[in-house]
Amino acid sequence: MTAKEMNPVRANRLRLKLLVIIPITVAVGLGSKFYPGPGADWANNSLGGVFYVIFWQLVVLFCLPQASIRRIALGVFLATCGLEFLQLWHPPFLETLRANFFARTVLGSSFAWSDFPYYAIGSILGWASLRRLTRDAGS
Repeated sequence: MTAKEMNPVRANRLRLKLLVIIPITVAVGLGSKFYPGPGADWANNSLGGVFYVIFWQLVVLFCLPQASIRRIALGVFLATCGLEFLQLWHPPFLETLRANFFARTVLGSSFAWSDFPYYAIGSILGWASLRRLTRDAGS
């Protein structure tokens, strides 16, 4: 079943699942920022990018359960790449926002080419997850 074929009952079932999955994704993503064990530098600085993209894909699917999964994955990938480039810009209003942990978590603070592969991985894993979720909502 494609997302476009989803009836309102199935869309609501999907949204209920997303209400459980989204907070878990946030917890794991934020947890990666504070992970102290082996590979902590990688987990703290890179792994969160995967969960960041997946989180936004889940949010978009929650808001638009009829939307194309491919378009969601591509749109979120492009948006996160755009936000990465935005980190090259440091006007006072953005710096004020970035002083807040949660705003910095959403907007980022320093540009890194190395983040793009993690956005791509997150997009692919998110796309696969969204496909699975929309199929499960149809059953």
